[in-house]
Amino acid sequence: MLSRKVREKLATHETPFYFYDIELLRATLAAVKAESEQYGYRVHYALKANFDPRIVDCIKAYGLGVDCVSGNEIRYAIEKGFSPKGIVFAGVGKSDDEIRYALEQGIFAFNCESAHELEIINELAAEMGKMADVALRINPDVDPMTHRYISTGQADSKFGISYKEIEEVADRLEALKNIRITGLHFHIGSQIREMRVFEYLCLRVNTLYEWFKNRGFHLSHINLGGGLGVDYEQPESEPTPNFKQYFAIFNRHLKIDPALEIHFELGRAIVAQCGELITRVLYNKVTAGGKQVAVVDASMTQLIRPALYQAHHAIENLSGGSDYKTYTIAGTACESSDIFADGIRLPHPRRGDLLSIKTAGAYGASMASRYNMHDLPAAIYSDEL
Repeated sequence: MLSRKVREKLATHETPFYFYDIELLRATLAAVKAESEQYGYRVHYALKANFDPRIVDCIKAYGLGVDCVSGNEIRYAIEKGFSPKGIVFAGVGKSDDEIRYALEQGIFAFNCESAHELEIINELAAEMGKMADVALRINPDVDPMTHRYISTGQADSKFGISYKEIEEVADRLEALKNIRITGLHFHIGSQIREMRVFEYLCLRVNTLYEWFKNRGFHLSHINLGGGLGVDYEQPESEPTPNFKQYFAIFNRHLKIDPALEIHFELGRAIVAQCGELITRVLYNKVTAGGKQVAVVDASMTQLIRPALYQAHHAIENLSGGSDYKTYTIAGTACESSDIFADGIRLPHPRRGDLLSIKTAGAYGASMASRYNMHDLPAAIYSDEL
């Protein structure tokens, strides 16, 4: 990764901070754009993955839309210059104020998660004299073969309208005069590396689309969500995900009216590999059980994924060395779960050594907190070094 090449420049900055490789981000966006446009697909960036202003400006320059999950995300996207007609509003718990704001802005679509939500949006739209364009988020019961905390499309998930509930919901739509059903939305999970999962999704989408078509629904788009995973184990072997294979699967297996627009919501796949969390070693210690522990100045307050999901991130000692041993890399927060890696082989991490925690561009800074009154992490950009 780039941090190795610019280590001396990075060492002049106070840690911890996020380091973003802007050239890699641009290369990733160029690949997304080229592969999706082959088929006329439209891509929305999932803003929750990373809303760093420089990152977002770069994404906007490539013409992507935005997938938002809160009113503040919608507001931020509009302030950054994205067209409301490129914004979709997802999320299982939209508040009344957020719905009103989105209606005022005239966004592309609400991705609705339940029959009750449909009724509330209809009620609020009627009060405002608006018509709400809605895509029904259907839970297709497809196993995404990923961590259970980021699986969203199985039968017992809190997300989406159950496939068993579709007929009941469809029967109630005629009474909702201020809602226009324009599409169907699916999202089965995140960090999906088994490409055949997307084939299974296509088969479910084909069946559900035919059901709605036969019921007389005139849809204009299908939103297939995102979920394409990245290589956390060996990030340098795949700095840009295989967008070619990803989009080709949908082109090959979707059997729906070719006049429909096909939309995607990619987040992690776009920004994960361009970001690294840079941290310094503070102390070394040995536990009673014999574990070698290196305590660094970052913590779960900067990158919570390992503590929250037991997620793996590759770690490199940028300061080098040849005395490899097995270490636990621990953060500064007062929590036993604040461990970045357990049983990782590294050159001996001496006090002051610079470590890079890889593949941290997605769900890193955007999930940071001020727990223990830690400062929020700064950001350093490759084109400003």
